[in-house]
Amino acid sequence: MARKAIIFGNGLGMALDPQAFSLAQAMHDVWHLNDFLTGAERTLISQTLGDVNAIPQTEEQLDILHQAVGACKTLNRILSPQLHWLTPDGQNFPSAVAKYIQKVAARLHLVDADLPAAFVDPLIQFVMQTKTHVATLNYDRLLYGIFIDRGILSGYDGALVDGIYAAGFTDSNLLRKFGRSFGYYLHLHGSPLFYDDNRVVKKMLRSDLSMYNVNESEHIVLTHVRHKRSVIAASPLLLTYWSYLRFSLREADSIIVFGYSGCDTHLNEIITMHGHNKNITVVEWDGAGSQGSRSIYWSSLFGGCNVNLIQMSNILDFRAW
Repeated sequence: MARKAIIFGNGLGMALDPQAFSLAQAMHDVWHLNDFLTGAERTLISQTLGDVNAIPQTEEQLDILHQAVGACKTLNRILSPQLHWLTPDGQNFPSAVAKYIQKVAARLHLVDADLPAAFVDPLIQFVMQTKTHVATLNYDRLLYGIFIDRGILSGYDGALVDGIYAAGFTDSNLLRKFGRSFGYYLHLHGSPLFYDDNRVVKKMLRSDLSMYNVNESEHIVLTHVRHKRSVIAASPLLLTYWSYLRFSLREADSIIVFGYSGCDTHLNEIITMHGHNKNITVVEWDGAGSQGSRSIYWSSLFGGCNVNLIQMSNILDFRAW
């Protein structure tokens, strides 16, 4: 069988448990954690959103926070021995937002749920046989955990490789050497497992992640779509993953886009660039709209590429890998 490229969006988790995997719910839950953000940090974040009682709940609000963080970082770089442009709380604002974003990603990763065997077993068998590339846009462990447990992700010897070993990440870890033909597992939006250790990106064990860890990771893309490129560009790890996405789409015989809303313009451009003359299958929930209107929507998003749209009441019933 030919190698494919499968891109999984957060519809995977939403099909399993729409409440547990809701970004808005995760943002709400993290905001109300005790002993996490200080009162001053909460006040600054709320005031940045325009109301002292405001609670972050949407990507549009993350857009505002991202702009404020950028401004604070700029002012923090202006060194003055006598007077700083920002108060101590303002100087710490980027750190507070980074902690909040990491916690939201961790909350989604720690959901105690598993994909049904009827869905995951055929997928695992297909990936093992074809070394099909897998790219994820979410922060959960649904695929990542089962791929480790079933031996698909097994260091340099796995059917798929993500390039992070005990010593950390380097792009050379993704090179195929010694006759290897593995595919790639690409965390396109990062993971709460990633952390920096003396400028080396490492990945903590799944068992080490908890809501009590404080990790101000720069390797999580949780922001409004207009800022995703800049967040990716600031992370050598994420930049490498997106570079390998282009390679993966070129190498793949066909592309499957699974449980993705279509809102990431950066991703759409890359699929458009490499999707012509390939079969592109989009698998989505049938509540997204009519077959006719959604077919037009997807063809437009992917620059006129030929798209085979499959709508299902439950996308976890999909088997045609």
